[in-house]
Amino acid sequence: MTDDRGRLLAGRYRLAALLGQGGMGTVWRAHDEQLDREVALKELRLPEGLDAAGQQAWIARLDREARAAARPKHPGVITVHDRIADEDGRPWIVMELVRGRSLDDLVKEDGPLPPARVALIGRQVLDALRAVHATGVVHRDIKPANVLLEGDRVVLTDFGIASVEGEPGLTRSGALMGTPVYMSPEQMRGLPATAESDLWSLGATLYTAVEGHPPFNGSGSWAVFVAVATEDPVPAVRAGELGPVLTGLLRKDPAQRLTAEEAYELLAGPAGGAGPSRPAAAGSGTLRLAEAVPPAAGPAAAPDPGPGPGPGRTRAGARGRYVLGGLAAAVAVLVAVPWGLPDSGASDDAGPTRSAGALAPTGPS
Repeated sequence: MTDDRGRLLAGRYRLAALLGQGGMGTVWRAHDEQLDREVALKELRLPEGLDAAGQQAWIARLDREARAAARPKHPGVITVHDRIADEDGRPWIVMELVRGRSLDDLVKEDGPLPPARVALIGRQVLDALRAVHATGVVHRDIKPANVLLEGDRVVLTDFGIASVEGEPGLTRSGALMGTPVYMSPEQMRGLPATAESDLWSLGATLYTAVEGHPPFNGSGSWAVFVAVATEDPVPAVRAGELGPVLTGLLRKDPAQRLTAEEAYELLAGPAGGAGPSRPAAAGSGTLRLAEAVPPAAGPAAAPDPGPGPGPGRTRAGARGRYVLGGLAAAVAVLVAVPWGLPDSGASDDAGPTRSAGALAPTGPS
């Protein structure tokens, strides 16, 4: 790989150090010589052998990432400053430089986190997700590596495979995008990702942070697919008061999952009542911790009397378990649906790259 340190882009951004790289891009720390500040620059990496149409598809993907991250105005979402092009016409995204580790780095280096800290992180991510979803964006890749920690601030980053309302998709219909252990059951079935899918992924992320490992295990992607689609999460042993929140977010039926408002309120207990202040959402209510425990299994289980639906969300009348048709049906779906099959040579799950300056490099999913 060419050493581009010292290279000047757009007459103002001088590359200083490589921060990380993945399947879609390379992230650099750079100095903005006009404003005298440090920024993060994400460079598009084009696979070899692409024709002109394939190159344009990849460029469109990076442009969509920039627009998706720029839509929300929230301190918990990475700030996009600009989109520039180099002398070859390849686009770069200019973002704020976040100085800190990812949640993934923190858990790998320090081990499982205390439930109170995980609850605080979860509340901040939920607050950011509310802002993201309100703008018509679904992140689709919530995972510990895409949650950055800068002091007490929590930053959601890497919108590389986000879907944006009103914009055409850039991946062939039926393709699976994301990191298997953090993908929701409906994504496994090839259905479109929704705000509820992001909440599932957040539940898996918080589970990983407090337990030290993901909620579903498998010797490979296929085993993980089957586990997510048909099995219950590995029982949590460290979660404590977080247990009901994790259970509520990891319900297989998206209509039965906790809403962002319900999860936010439930996390107040483990977090000691602390968290970012925000106005209450219209139609949301306070849910007691005990109400997050799912009803007992059985044919006569009573419907959950939880609060009314949150914004843009319709709850199913019955709150029964979501049946995916058993192991055989799940495997049949996985055989029928290709994972990450691209249009024009590009794939929405081409390997998420950390899109801000956390100081440890990251690899592809």
